[in-house]
Amino acid sequence: MSLAIVYSRAQTGIDAPLVTVEVHLSNGLPSLSIVGLPETVVKESKDRVRGAILTSHFEFPARRITVNLAPADLPKEGGRFDLPIAMGILAASGQIPRDELAHCEFLGELALSGEIRAVKGVLPAAMHARNAGRSLFVANGNVAEAALVNGVNVYGAAHLLDVCAHINKQQLLEFHIANNDSQQPVEELDLADVKGQQHAKRALEIAAAGGHSLLMIGPPGTGKTMLASRLPGILPPMTEQEALESAAIASISDQGFSFTQWRKRSFRNPHHTASGVALVGGGSNPRPGEISLAHHGVLFLDELPEFDRKVLEVLREPLESGRITISRAARQAEFPARFQLIAAMNPCPCGYHGHANGRCHCTAEQIQRYRNKISGPLLDRIDMHVEVPQVPRKLLQQSSNEPALNSKTVRKRVEQARAQQLLRSKKCNAQLANRELERVCKLSTDDMALLDRAIDRFGLSSRAYHRILKVARTIADLAQSDAIQTQHLTEAISYRKLDRQNPVLQA
Repeated sequence: MSLAIVYSRAQTGIDAPLVTVEVHLSNGLPSLSIVGLPETVVKESKDRVRGAILTSHFEFPARRITVNLAPADLPKEGGRFDLPIAMGILAASGQIPRDELAHCEFLGELALSGEIRAVKGVLPAAMHARNAGRSLFVANGNVAEAALVNGVNVYGAAHLLDVCAHINKQQLLEFHIANNDSQQPVEELDLADVKGQQHAKRALEIAAAGGHSLLMIGPPGTGKTMLASRLPGILPPMTEQEALESAAIASISDQGFSFTQWRKRSFRNPHHTASGVALVGGGSNPRPGEISLAHHGVLFLDELPEFDRKVLEVLREPLESGRITISRAARQAEFPARFQLIAAMNPCPCGYHGHANGRCHCTAEQIQRYRNKISGPLLDRIDMHVEVPQVPRKLLQQSSNEPALNSKTVRKRVEQARAQQLLRSKKCNAQLANRELERVCKLSTDDMALLDRAIDRFGLSSRAYHRILKVARTIADLAQSDAIQTQHLTEAISYRKLDRQNPVLQA
């Protein structure tokens, strides 16, 4: 029978659905046709495959060749199907055994010389190949990435001949085993480099411990960007599952996956001129945006009011759900976006309101217009608002013999608090649902009355009420307290300074 079946993987968002490559040889005029909704690059694979087979000194069948990429309604794109198509043609023509292909999956683009080139999106394919119990054959350039997945045999090959020699059991390839712990830890930026700003450092520690979003308000040069860039260094280490999810998104993105970033929380800092598509993802063939590339990491938005208001509004749903769904007429893609938002802004257009000895000359109307660039619903979704004032010059020039609070010390406290949260709820406090808050954020009668007075005075919404409870629970966890105390609650309330009824900070 002149029929061979080879398995491969397509790429749809962060998913890698199975593609069955069916190759059939029949009598008739020599031709090669590819069906199954292939895009232009896939259609052009017929020429690459023919050249690779001939230059590898195999016989290209002079028959009618039909290649079906199933399922037929799934769009196929890229050069990843070159290698499985070539293997199917060789198996259908009897040049390699068919039986050996049943337990294998193939991904790779072929050069006319038969060389196998690396493709994007190998990591999600390796995860699905492991679940299916098949081995995965990829280019040598993709081996390190695919081998990050435990429980799958990954074979790297440089040439089509190497793969065929392995299938024919003439010269076996060595399979690569995941070595996830071999990457040396990268030295993070240290929190000790930031002088002063103890209140902001405290807020940053709380944000790291509970996974909360944070908005810092202050004049230029007070250390807002320095503080934000040091957040990844005090976050808990990534679990293997978190690392795989983050690496899988990078794998399918245009920038690709870098092994040096393995188990390192991403820090994305898009410019304020970024579009909504750049932030959340999109395109005719949907690609992940900045919020997905910051999955299990940090998204830092500097100069927050300078972003286009419509661009900022697209963050509202992902902040709540932790994912983004991009719908197009022909397809739909969903990307995870469980990021930690850190934003920074000036108190007014010139940046010096309430600071620098009256240097600011902005009117109340200008300040109000500047603040109104950030909508109430978005501001309501940010857990904490903290002021970052100007650091006194004497403090900058002072050299203290006492060791400053460093990232390593803060990270230990953060890890202890996060461990309590995972033990109690199997998630960080920022991800608690409203029903879970009733169980883990119980308040005494006096504290509940205190919170009610704060809600009435500041005009807080129900969402702000729940976020105050989450922040208070994190503060209690940092203090290793089983119950939320009054001081924990009052500190959490103090981080709602930018409520819409109080748009302008007092000097």
